[in-house]
Amino acid sequence: MLVDLSRAVGAYLHDVFITRLDWWVILGFTAQAMFSARFLVQWIASERAGRSVIPLAFWTFSIAGGVLLLAYALYRKDPVFIAGQAFGVFVYVRNLYFVLRDRKAAVSAA
Repeated sequence: MLVDLSRAVGAYLHDVFITRLDWWVILGFTAQAMFSARFLVQWIASERAGRSVIPLAFWTFSIAGGVLLLAYALYRKDPVFIAGQAFGVFVYVRNLYFVLRDRKAAVSAA
């Protein structure tokens, strides 16, 4: 029974990661890597500052990864994934707008 389960899992993983590998899957992995990189950027910035920091690159990676993941979700026709990514991209763009607006105001005030 354990051998059958092992074979079934192996066959499943082969199908998902090898047989179905195409350019869209590569795009999806690239998008997910960009999206995940934002946490690495945020963590490094916070460690350097010794406090919680959200650098501009966090929002840049969020938007780039979110848009690519949205394209992937649209291609895959996954309504849950589409709705989640579309909303997320809106939030990231809005936050980037606030950051840039505040930076511009700070420069003008100086």
